[in-house]
Amino acid sequence: MSFPKGFNTIQADLLSGKYSCLDLARFYLSNIETNAHLNAFLEVYTNEVLAKAEALDARMQKREKTGLLAGMFIGLKDNICYKNHKVSASSKILEGFESLYSATVVDRLLAEDAIIIGRCNCDEFAMGASNENSAYGAVKNAQDLSKVSGGSSGGAAVAVQANMCTAALGSDTGGSVRQPAAFTGNFGIKPTYGRISRYGLLSYASSFDQIGPITSSIEDMALLMEIIAGDDGMDATASNQPVASYSTFDKINPNLKIAYLQNYVNADGVQPEVKHKTLEIIEKLRAVGHTVEAVDFDLLEYLVPCYYVITTAEASSNLSRYSGILYGYRSPSSTDLESTLKKSRSEGFGDEVKRRIMAGTFVLSSDYYEAYYSKAQKVRRIIANKTSELFASYDVVINPTTPTTAFELGGKISDPIAMYLADIFTVQAPLAGNPAISIPVGSDNNGMPIGVQVMTDLFKEKEMLDFANYLSQLMK
Repeated sequence: MSFPKGFNTIQADLLSGKYSCLDLARFYLSNIETNAHLNAFLEVYTNEVLAKAEALDARMQKREKTGLLAGMFIGLKDNICYKNHKVSASSKILEGFESLYSATVVDRLLAEDAIIIGRCNCDEFAMGASNENSAYGAVKNAQDLSKVSGGSSGGAAVAVQANMCTAALGSDTGGSVRQPAAFTGNFGIKPTYGRISRYGLLSYASSFDQIGPITSSIEDMALLMEIIAGDDGMDATASNQPVASYSTFDKINPNLKIAYLQNYVNADGVQPEVKHKTLEIIEKLRAVGHTVEAVDFDLLEYLVPCYYVITTAEASSNLSRYSGILYGYRSPSSTDLESTLKKSRSEGFGDEVKRRIMAGTFVLSSDYYEAYYSKAQKVRRIIANKTSELFASYDVVINPTTPTTAFELGGKISDPIAMYLADIFTVQAPLAGNPAISIPVGSDNNGMPIGVQVMTDLFKEKEMLDFANYLSQLMK
């Protein structure tokens, strides 16, 4: 029996009795086993999933009321807490650790009868753009096993790509949902900072991190956003702004003002097919009556340096809690407090995490604080102001999500700067706090997926999702 990807069809089929929730669970579990070589999942909750699916079927047969997500199987990036389940951020430093509580987003999913199918591989502590920094090995792209999945939510993206679950939750600090979504032909969103609670998300850079879904359809994206967004007393940074009815798509303004950042599209290193597809979309939007104008965002060269100065500083602080003393990995060769700290952290963290901790400690040091960290914060404010100015004149900003399609495994792992530049088009949104979504729009000459990024003003997720739905229809 074959099963569709979109949840709308799945739920309709379940309600009509075409197949059961247990049939669907067995399909996903079998698919995970068949695709084990992709390394998307670190752990699968097989017995729990089967039991929950059976219980849901029983409730449906009795015509009891079920939640909006009954029949949706969701993968969790391995930095989102699920009570009494392991969470490790794909790091040896948290090997064997079980969470004592669930993230707010997990509680909201479970309340609507979603079934959590397992935890997905990711770059260690969400630090990476290729999912090659995981302590448990790289995730491979299902479209081409020689290519990366993208990072840091690569396991979540590939799980959806290969139909191993209905949808997945990732986290986006500088592009970690949108970039792997683009590389795998999925939808991926970074909401406005504060739109979704961070409670239960293992912190990398607290002023950037946001949880976001990865889905195969815009309908699934809108539904999940509607359920997991909103105020949360457990997270002081969560916004109390009301959540709109994202899943009810409205018609968009027939004459939107749309900007594309021409120095992004024309930047050195942008793959010709990516550029061509973006320009093709621009022309289609013009042809149906929208005003689309080229704009220069003259801070492009400052985005990545600013992002990495601030995020490494925050990582240095956040990851200081992993000491080998209270929980997690403790070096067996430690003999006293100092050796416990040094050896546990040296052995427990991977190279990229240690690199970022050291860089962050450096920029926070008294001799260099003003030269780096303080200056980067000022630059961040200028970037946010310039982005705000864009939305004073335009409804939507559209650009490539990534300069290229998925690159070769091992192709950039030895060159951290080249790897960091993979985020060049995605870091503007988290630096400014704005929402952004990656939309699959086709493939390159080798069949690798291409994504286009749509960004809107703060808390304009409703308008952004409506536009994403419109653009998806336009590109068919």
